[in-house]
Amino acid sequence: MNSVIASVGGEAGNGSAADWRGSGKFADPAFTADGKKRARVALGRLRTLWLNTGTLCNLACENCYIESSPKNDRLVYLSRAEAADYLEEVAALGMGTEQIGFTGGEPFMNSDFTAMLADALAAGYRTLVLTNAMRPMMKRANELLALREKHGERLVLRVSVDHFRRELHEEERGPRSWLPTLAGLRWLSDNGFVVHVGARQRWGDDEATLRDGFASLFAAENVRVDASSPEQLVLFPEMQAAADTPEITTECWGLLGVRPEEMMCAWSRMVVKRKGAPRPVVVSCTLLPYDEQFVMGADLADSLASVPLNHPHCSRFCVLGGGTCSV
Repeated sequence: MNSVIASVGGEAGNGSAADWRGSGKFADPAFTADGKKRARVALGRLRTLWLNTGTLCNLACENCYIESSPKNDRLVYLSRAEAADYLEEVAALGMGTEQIGFTGGEPFMNSDFTAMLADALAAGYRTLVLTNAMRPMMKRANELLALREKHGERLVLRVSVDHFRRELHEEERGPRSWLPTLAGLRWLSDNGFVVHVGARQRWGDDEATLRDGFASLFAAENVRVDASSPEQLVLFPEMQAAADTPEITTECWGLLGVRPEEMMCAWSRMVVKRKGAPRPVVVSCTLLPYDEQFVMGADLADSLASVPLNHPHCSRFCVLGGGTCSV
C-alpha cells in the first residue's frame, strides 16, 4: 500500500506539524492542496451513536487523542437527561441504530454514567463502554453486576491495555497503572461480563506478535478474551495529528481498495458537551471532538450530511490505518 499512498496523496514528511500545515493540506473541505476533489463520506445507516461522558479521567496518558486527564474538562459531563434526549431522537429517526457507545475521559467518573448506561440497555440497545477498568469502575461494581444480571451480553466493556508488556503499557498510562487495570480486567472476566480489550500499535509490533503476546497474557491472567478475534482484541493504529499524512481524494477509494461505507463517519456520530456551551452538539466521529468544522448541529437530525475527510486522523487512522472505534 505504501507505493499507492505516495502516488495518491503526496510524500510523507518527517512528522512535524509544519509538514502538512505549512503545505496547505487539509485547509479546504472541498479540495486537496493540489486541487483534487476531496473525498467525502455519506452517512448510511446510523449503526452506532456515541455518547461522550466528559474528558475528565483518572489518568493523564502520554498520547491520548482526546487529551483526557484529571484536569481537562473541555468536554464537560453529559447528564442523564441530555443523554435520554438523544436516545429518544435516535429511536425516532429510525436509522437502524443497534449500539450505543460510551467513551470519555473515563466514563465511570461521571456520576450519571451508570444511569445513562441503564437507560440505553433498557431501550434495547447493545452498549459498548470504553474504560481503563481502574478504581472509578470498581467503585460502581455493584451497579455493573446488576446491569449484567439484567441485560447479559448486550453490555460490553472494552478495557484499554495498550501493550501486553507492563513497561510499555505504563509508558503510555503512567506508573502503577498496570496492576489495577489487570485487576479490573480479571474482575470483569471472573464475573461473566462480555469483555474486550483495546490495544495500540504505537511501538511497531506486527499484528501476529501483538496477538500472540496478548494471548499469553490473557492465559496467564485467566481472562476470557480471544486474542485472535479482531472484535475481542482491537488493535488501534496510532494517531499523530501533527505528522504528515496524505490527503484522501475521490480517486483514493479505488486505488487503495477501500470503500467509503467502511469509514466510521458512514455509520456513526458522537454527542459531546463543550465547556460553557448551553447544550450538547453532534460531531462526525469519536476522533474529532474539538474541531469546529466537524460539528454537525445540536440534534442528530442535523448530522445526517456527508463528511469531508479534511483532517489527518481521517487519513492516517481511518482510511490508511483501517481503524474503527467499534465493530
